[in-house]
Amino acid sequence: MGIKLAKTAGFCMGVKRAVDVVLDMAGQKNGDAIYTYGPLIHNPQTVELLRKRGIIPIRSLDEFDCAPPGAAMVIRAHGVSLAERRKIRDKGFRIIDATCPKVAHVQAIIRKQAAKGFTILIAGDWEHPEVNGLLGFAGEAGIVLSGPGDVDRLPDLTKVCVVAQTTQSLEDYAAIVRRVKERFPEAVVFDTICDSTETRQSEIKALAAGTDAVFIVGGRNSANTRRLAELAKLQGKPAFHIEASDELREIDIEPYRMIGVSAGASTPNWIIDRVVDHLTGRMGKRKEFLRHLFKIWVFAVRTDIYSAAGAGCLSFAAMLLQGLPVNSFHILTASLYVYAMHVLNRFINRKASSISSFREESYLLHEKIYVTIAVFSMVLALGASLIAGPAPFVLLFIISLAGVLYNTPILPAGWRFQSLKDIPGSKNISTAIAWAAVTALLPWVETGMKFTPGVAVAFFFVAGMVFIRSALSDILDIQSDRLIGRETLPVLIGEGKTLTLLEGISGLLFVLLFAAHPAGWATSLSFFLLTCVFYIWICFKLYDRRSGFSGVVLEGLLESGYVIAGVGAILWLLATRGLTL
Repeated sequence: MGIKLAKTAGFCMGVKRAVDVVLDMAGQKNGDAIYTYGPLIHNPQTVELLRKRGIIPIRSLDEFDCAPPGAAMVIRAHGVSLAERRKIRDKGFRIIDATCPKVAHVQAIIRKQAAKGFTILIAGDWEHPEVNGLLGFAGEAGIVLSGPGDVDRLPDLTKVCVVAQTTQSLEDYAAIVRRVKERFPEAVVFDTICDSTETRQSEIKALAAGTDAVFIVGGRNSANTRRLAELAKLQGKPAFHIEASDELREIDIEPYRMIGVSAGASTPNWIIDRVVDHLTGRMGKRKEFLRHLFKIWVFAVRTDIYSAAGAGCLSFAAMLLQGLPVNSFHILTASLYVYAMHVLNRFINRKASSISSFREESYLLHEKIYVTIAVFSMVLALGASLIAGPAPFVLLFIISLAGVLYNTPILPAGWRFQSLKDIPGSKNISTAIAWAAVTALLPWVETGMKFTPGVAVAFFFVAGMVFIRSALSDILDIQSDRLIGRETLPVLIGEGKTLTLLEGISGLLFVLLFAAHPAGWATSLSFFLLTCVFYIWICFKLYDRRSGFSGVVLEGLLESGYVIAGVGAILWLLATRGLTL
């Protein structure tokens, strides 16, 4: 079974803009109350996350006699009428306008044409908040048409203007316009369906044509999501409208060789990811060997075993890069330590997170087992380092202690940064340093800690690889991190600047590895490790969710850079030994 993820799945421009507006306000932490005039978007999970950030939706302005001091009222992407806007202002709220520019454009058309004496025919859903807002701009001249049949019930009109709700079905609007033109040949028609809506609807047709079944993800109160599901069904393929991955358990997907996944304009990435990840975990029974191999790989990624193996590969490569003899205890120490710290940190951070990752289900079901294995792995890592020598043991103990202090609140409650982990971007730096220390420095301290250029090359190679992988992962999670208030590097400086920074670091890694051997700083393995940099450049092209991979697959692909380093080290060993013989 294969899975195709629609390129347009997820937040549209208007929804993303509205969410960014309220999250920027919540991030200012000035204590002023923030309300939204109705749910900000038609997605209950996102609305609940925003509520936890202090962004409260209201059903009616009648809930307030007057606005609380300093309170802001956010006008959501659907927009509101002029009368509602005046009422909000009269209540004393500070208005924050997050109306989608596409909707604002339709409002401007209606206002202008109504002033000229046109009757405004609005093709859309009577109960949709966008349509209610548009009617307010038309005044007494506005009429809503839900289908071509409504045109026949219109009185004789002289001046007619036709617009559409921005998320209206292309086919439905075309049918309404045809009937309007038949009755009122002089009618003025505006194409006001959002281009994002048009693209999504066109894509869902192509997606249905190339798959055996289609899953549409999004809130059931979302009009554009419902339309996508209806459009998929019209293509003659099984179509399922689901809000979350939990609903997939009741659906038999075995008969389908290829499944398409799309989502409404108000569905966040993390919900889409969980659906794709769930489907990935239920791959069909065809090509049995490859299927089992893939499931083993996915299991290793989900359980952090793949990360641990990657740490062992980096330790192996770091020793050879420095020209040190390979010590299996150092490889074991690196693998066990990284596994233990990854698992324990995931449980610590999970308590502060409202969004579950693809690992969450397994971790929640087997929490005691994971914690027990992680603690046991840490003990074994310390034991393996002690066998390697007292110096490696002391270094690993210091690294472990630093990891504990990193997560420990140091400053009083109420301060913005209570612990080191609260400092934006600190996770990427601390993770890179910890990995580099346990893979590159542990073997070095055993030799007497005499500084060589090789240890610096190995340290910066590992640190650079881990930093890039960590920051790329944060780019993938930028939407969910913003929702829960986690200040990662991409959240702090933006996705574009983060990617530029990572491209610069990868360029420096390339120069370092290319020059290391000719300069006498490291062994010729540095040339083989250039493949890791080339792989990183490939990952830069794959990091975007539009690549269509699930979260677990993307995470595994990012971590495969470590394994490539280990494979490169093995090939270098074989090549150099062959030359020696």
